Amino acid sequence: MIKQCAVVALTAMTVMMGSVTWAAREEHTFEVSLTIPNRSFYIVPTEPDWIHRPQRLNWDYPTSTLSSVRKNFDVRHDTSAIEARLDSLPYLSNGRPGEDIVLRVRFNGVELKSDLLPQEVVTQAEAAAGKRVLLEIEPVKPASGYRPGDYSGNVMLLFNAKAPGA
Repeated sequence: MIKQCAVVALTAMTVMMGSVTWAAREEHTFEVSLTIPNRSFYIVPTEPDWIHRPQRLNWDYPTSTLSSVRKNFDVRHDTSAIEARLDSLPYLSNGRPGEDIVLRVRFNGVELKSDLLPQEVVTQAEAAAGKRVLLEIEPVKPASGYRPGDYSGNVMLLFNAKAPGA
């Protein structure tokens, strides 16, 4: 009889503890968003999470060189070619005069300048079909070599649809 009471008591305790365990609950809430581009004209990064974060050029100790940034974009325009230009000369600065590192920027293999006139970077045929193109940002080694320091800078690309017939 004592064994039966002990079994009943242990079973009751197990059920009571089990109900506490089963009552535990965890909830997570997160935001979801997306952008659906206009099908007639778009230039969007294939990895959208990188574009709003600083991109790091890594130092290669054995060769004493800097890495580059290489990212893909999906582009499309139904009626004409796509042009691009730089808003200003792209460079990295550590705040000391004469130690800037100029950056070479290419989009779809076309080296961009900070001229007021944009350059064609995607032909009309390529743009009409839609294409994945590469953005490359490479440091240009200064004549006096790289100087130690913390560098930062901005690259601002401006894109537009080429005027028809231009």
